[in-house]
Amino acid sequence: MSIALDAMGGDHAPDEIVNGALAASPLLDRKIFLVGDTAAISPLLPASTPKNIEIIHASEAVGMEEKPLDAYRKKKNSSIMVGAHLVKEGRARAFVSAGNTGAVSATCLLMWRQVEKVHRPAIATPIPNKGSDFLLLDAGASPDVDPEHLVEFAIMGRAYAEKVMGRSCPSVHLLNIGEEEGKGNAFAKQTYKLLAKHEWFRGNIEPKDMFFTGVDVVVCDAFVGNIVLKTCEGVAELITTLIREQVPTNPIMRLPYAPLRKVMAPLRKRMDYAEIGGSPLLGLNGLCTICHGRSNAKAIKNALLVTQKAIDTDVVGTIRASALREL
Repeated sequence: MSIALDAMGGDHAPDEIVNGALAASPLLDRKIFLVGDTAAISPLLPASTPKNIEIIHASEAVGMEEKPLDAYRKKKNSSIMVGAHLVKEGRARAFVSAGNTGAVSATCLLMWRQVEKVHRPAIATPIPNKGSDFLLLDAGASPDVDPEHLVEFAIMGRAYAEKVMGRSCPSVHLLNIGEEEGKGNAFAKQTYKLLAKHEWFRGNIEPKDMFFTGVDVVVCDAFVGNIVLKTCEGVAELITTLIREQVPTNPIMRLPYAPLRKVMAPLRKRMDYAEIGGSPLLGLNGLCTICHGRSNAKAIKNALLVTQKAIDTDVVGTIRASALREL
């Protein structure tokens, strides 16, 4: 029932990764395997290391710029390979990494393989909107897909939304340039026809409406999904920066702006990627949570917690049963 954590993945590894594991350890009812270079990890652990943290040595690390298949073929003892193998052999129930997303996705796919009747994995990312959060997938795993694959994404997204996000009978929308059935390119039109066969499908949705309408799951191909995700991140950072620039640096002149802190604090929390922690890679015979490359300790902690919830609610088993039933 352990979780394997890539201690060498991410812009701030291994320091922030280890700190995140330490912060999560008292909140987890399972062991954390810190996978990576023992010599780099050991000095970061306190003398009284929590009993549920254990180092699993991996002599290599995959750089963020490395090609996924090259990393899989040439670095057999990387932290990504070792972590994924711990899941394959049953020593861990899930793998968490802030490392090279392509390498993590490719390694888990090649090592674990897809759930029966699922042909493409998908990264499912929770995104905040006016009401709560909605799940966007695919956010980066499979850019070249057929319309049939988006039906798979919808089924997988519904399973995660129900089990982890607590949605009852989650609905699905197709991301498109207009709400009407005939909108979009040939790919979108064919996808609409396939999704319309399912009672949980609620039609097309425009990007601007995702943030104001009560939606559960939104599906698209990974090329579109990744652009949407990165655009959201950029706009959020722009708004935060512009607000900060309007506040004077002089302590006296800042006093009238003090009440804004109470307003901005909840907003800042909702827009903080670290609050979500990570995004699941769905559709494989194993559970993988992919974190942002710049993840700090808080993000890693929350990624471990959401991974534990996905284990406890058997997301992989639910996807497997749903795929057999609906595909």
